[in-house]
Amino acid sequence: MSRIGTYFSETKNELVNKVSWPTWPELQSSALVVMVSSIIIALVVFGMDFVFDLLMNQAYEMIK
Repeated sequence: MSRIGTYFSETKNELVNKVSWPTWPELQSSALVVMVSSIIIALVVFGMDFVFDLLMNQAYEMIK
């Protein structure tokens, strides 16, 4: 049981004294980058899906 207590004590010490937490402006900036990147990736995937759908529909029409 002593090992579990030591683990939690060392974990708390590391989180409080060794981890460098971002400031609020840094956090907002990072969140904005993630949101913009997510939107761009979603648009790229949508575009690829749309083009593939068009190509497949044309291929199916040629087979009919």
